[in-house]
Amino acid sequence: MTKDVTTISEEGFSATNEIREFETTIDANGEEAPDTLEALLAAYGSCYVPALRVGGQQRGVDDLGKIEIDMTGELNDDDKLDSISFEIHVEADVDDDTGEQVLERAFELCKVHDALKGELHAEANITGDAF
Repeated sequence: MTKDVTTISEEGFSATNEIREFETTIDANGEEAPDTLEALLAAYGSCYVPALRVGGQQRGVDDLGKIEIDMTGELNDDDKLDSISFEIHVEADVDDDTGEQVLERAFELCKVHDALKGELHAEANITGDAF
């Protein structure tokens, strides 16, 4: 199985992404749409939510209820992502030990977390005079 996305930029630093029948815009400058790192954080959080729910079920918490994740991406001097932190709030009453088990399992399940590994690198080719 593959996942296919087409990213198109007519000019400037904003790009439209075609994902199946959906379209989303990302603006590297963050002026007209979320910037690239905000989009990455949103994808990470959106992936971590179902991972938390499944991790909770697997660790004895059948329903976490409402989940809210406040994510912070710290940037280095080159405006590149240096670290990410999650502040997670759940509706369910979860003790510290169970909470840690749920968090650990969720990181194991989260596909975006897995994709952030250092050895993953895109292979790329470029074709000039294509349009």
